Amino acid sequence: MSTPIEDYAVIGNCETLALVGRDGSIDWLAMPRFDSPSCFAALLGDPDHGRWLISPAVPATRVTRRYRGDTLILETVFETSGGAVCVIDFMSRRDGCSDLVRLVRGLRGSVAMQTELVVRFDYGDVVPWVARQQDGALQLAAGPDRLQLHTSVGLRGHGARTVGAFVLGPGDEAGFTLTHSPSYLPAPPPLDAAGALDHVDARWSAWVAPFKPMGEWSHGVRRSLLTLKALAHWQTGGIVAAGTTSLPEKLGGPRNWDYRYCWLRDATLTLYALLGAGFVEEAGAWREWLVRAVAGDPAKVQIMYGVGGERRLDEYELPGLPGYENSAPVRIGNAAAGQVQLDVYGEVIDALYVARRAGLGPSAASWALECALLAHLETIWNQPDDGIWEVRGGRRHFTHSKVMAWVAFDRGVRSALEFKLAAPVQRWRKVRDAIHRQVCERGFDAGQGSFVQSYGATPLDASLLLIPLVGFLPAADARVRGTLAAIEHHLVRDGLVLRYDTAQGADGLPPGEGAFLACSFWLVDNYILQGRLDEARTLFARLLSFRNDVGLLAEEYDPVAKRQLGNFPQAFSHLSLINTAHSLTSRAGSVHQRSAGSSQTARTKSGSHALK
Repeated sequence: MSTPIEDYAVIGNCETLALVGRDGSIDWLAMPRFDSPSCFAALLGDPDHGRWLISPAVPATRVTRRYRGDTLILETVFETSGGAVCVIDFMSRRDGCSDLVRLVRGLRGSVAMQTELVVRFDYGDVVPWVARQQDGALQLAAGPDRLQLHTSVGLRGHGARTVGAFVLGPGDEAGFTLTHSPSYLPAPPPLDAAGALDHVDARWSAWVAPFKPMGEWSHGVRRSLLTLKALAHWQTGGIVAAGTTSLPEKLGGPRNWDYRYCWLRDATLTLYALLGAGFVEEAGAWREWLVRAVAGDPAKVQIMYGVGGERRLDEYELPGLPGYENSAPVRIGNAAAGQVQLDVYGEVIDALYVARRAGLGPSAASWALECALLAHLETIWNQPDDGIWEVRGGRRHFTHSKVMAWVAFDRGVRSALEFKLAAPVQRWRKVRDAIHRQVCERGFDAGQGSFVQSYGATPLDASLLLIPLVGFLPAADARVRGTLAAIEHHLVRDGLVLRYDTAQGADGLPPGEGAFLACSFWLVDNYILQGRLDEARTLFARLLSFRNDVGLLAEEYDPVAKRQLGNFPQAFSHLSLINTAHSLTSRAGSVHQRSAGSSQTARTKSGSHALK
């Protein structure tokens, strides 16, 4: 039986991250980057596919854990019949290498401890060559990868594993540092673990310090902000959608995708959350990443890129990994990189507009890129696309895609006028108005009294909840109210929102998935706009209750099995939490209706953006 997704915590260094189970086992780690091949892949198989366990030698009677303050330093306390110990896990980075540090401290009594290190490079497939170095370090190398383990604990080989045993009393400490570096370069010197702990503590605390408290939601928002920061690469500026690949949207099913890449949509929506909390520096880094990543022909803009802006994300399967709880196949890469999704133009142009309003300095390269993107969008907005959910059942005229194309031209006009930037404003206005007319005529089903997923069809889609949030129509419009009522009736299960009805087979895959958490946050946002504040607060509190004990969310939630589902931690879920908390805080006390012409200004002035 696999460790439940919600039983994992994450540690990271803004370069990569690791999943640490409540049992003390690190079951996922890719090095040196988020999207690199893993060296621990037990998450998608078993311990033979790579993991690092540190735990009591006898079963613990109680396990508690927390992050140290406002950091990604994880402290897990194991209590046994003989005493208690604390395992402190964190990651740091140095020039050309990443460090994973595990400090074990005795708290009371006497506790026998065990460690088991199983390194398998290239997603559990490659067994490294193990050798003891002159300085006592254990070196594990294969091909371009090298790991060095420094510890004072005695270790021995046991088959293809490295094991050790030690005993800790009160005040005793055992330290382990696992360092990744290229095998063809000189090995880095040992890390000063105590100094690194202090440095990492100070770095995370200093980053989040400017956050202004938000009353009862402050802790949850702060933890989500730290999670989003952990998913942003410190050097490239790229922001990944999640830290893992192939965690299933339905246990035992094939909806298993690689999310360790930079979706333009997810990255821009992450930006909204960071900007709303006052973190402008990340916006500047992402803008530079964007200009580099999409440079060239606007017709070749992709919906996602690698962490460094790489374009080739060819998808393939790993038959050697059985998948999380036998949810096969395990996929690396993502074929959706070749899809056309019109909504990303709206999210990118909107994010850059919001960044300007937040004080990000002017950039001639950025504005030139925006103009080029809008020029291309003029030629393709009237064509079918693959939609926000990346369905693989053929292109259609998705209503949400057209709405976001409208957003692109609307925000382009706003940027040009408000910041006095040269642009064909009149032409953009005409295109914007034409899109608006078409959506209202073809995307609305008068019989249902609701907007629909795609032109000429009847199914609904949770993305339609964004119509009032982006200012396409005011919340008071009868069509918006009708759409909300229809979604509540057809897509809400046990109070949570499905993306769409997978039973209809529109995406070419077997039916069934969990409730998409971001969509449920959108429902809260709609309740706020409708003045249904008691319902908004009740649902928001319930969504917060789905976080695990250290405040983390995956992509989806199964209310029947009470399990988190999908890749983890998920940026979409956390940024939605942040933005909805902003909406509750800044607007719950004075709810007012917004016209399409004023919604963006209201959101920006309030310090948050309702589009997730």
